[in-house]
Amino acid sequence: MLDLPDDLEQLETLELLQRIILRDILIKKEQVEKRRAAMRPVRTLPEGPGWVVAYLRERGRRVPAAVHIGDCTLAGTNAKAISAEEARRILAEGPIPGCDICRPDRELGILG
Repeated sequence: MLDLPDDLEQLETLELLQRIILRDILIKKEQVEKRRAAMRPVRTLPEGPGWVVAYLRERGRRVPAAVHIGDCTLAGTNAKAISAEEARRILAEGPIPGCDICRPDRELGILG
């Protein structure tokens, strides 16, 4: 425990200084958080479909390969647009994985 004075006026002065210091710390913390948030990249979903399932060809059949964010170039041209709810369901139930590059699981709030 601190060795504090027994004088009430000195204690009140110390309390006021601590309140001022705490206020300044909270203001600085808020500034740092805002600056950090401004530096964080923000991904906006594409104009077209927000989510797609990419397909591969196996023995002449279309086989679902991965869920992608709509603008992911790895989805290719052989893809089908799906809703966010359907993408969440597919990723949660499997066996179709999410793309390791565009990470639709993160964008949909499914951290895997």
